[in-house]
Amino acid sequence: MPGYSGFGTQLKRGDGAEPEVFTAIANATSISGPGLTRETVDVSAHDSPDKHREFVGSLVDPGEVTVDVNYDPAEHDALVADLLEEDPGSYQLVFPTTPPVTWAFSAVMTGFEPSAPFDDKLTASIT
Repeated sequence: MPGYSGFGTQLKRGDGAEPEVFTAIANATSISGPGLTRETVDVSAHDSPDKHREFVGSLVDPGEVTVDVNYDPAEHDALVADLLEEDPGSYQLVFPTTPPVTWAFSAVMTGFEPSAPFDDKLTASIT
């Protein structure tokens, strides 16, 4: 099984138009997530085999995606509007495999955190 470099992975944001056009979030330095998880429901009963608990799958939590960027206010401040929007927007996570793999999802932005250390570059973390 081949390994792949993460270089070239893109998080793209949809413009909400019809047809929707997706644009990569610029200057991304790290993209993590989503951390997909599934809850389980305990369906154990007095007649469960061998006195073992039994579980069935329940709701899936799609988790969060975080992108860290070299912060450019001219480029990234438009994303703050997404934070103020209550309705989910359309996004794509594009992995640089051959052929490329794209995960499409709807999301609500929950965080935009710029950082300005005196001895380093401007950055921002967007969730």
